Amino acid sequence: MTHDDILTGELLDDARLTLDELALACAIEPGWIIERVEAGYLCCMGVGQPQAWRFASAELVRARQLRAMERDFDANPELAALVVDLIEEVRGLRQQLSRMRR
Repeated sequence: MTHDDILTGELLDDARLTLDELALACAIEPGWIIERVEAGYLCCMGVGQPQAWRFASAELVRARQLRAMERDFDANPELAALVVDLIEEVRGLRQQLSRMRR
């Protein structure tokens, strides 16, 4: 498997990933994640040392999106986070609209 392979699966709402598990799932270095957490672009549970942090499965999706924006569009982390925020907002609005139509 290469770094460009696409993996699919089911997200588990109560799943908690460690820093190393998240980095492995995103095919990135843990330092990249640490930088994004410290900047506020990714959220984690826990305090103290990064090895004690835990990440919800939704952060896996967000981290992959951030990485894709930075890699594919050569976006700086701030711009990538803004784009991902907008994508999440649009997704949420579409879900609300869909529920209202039912």
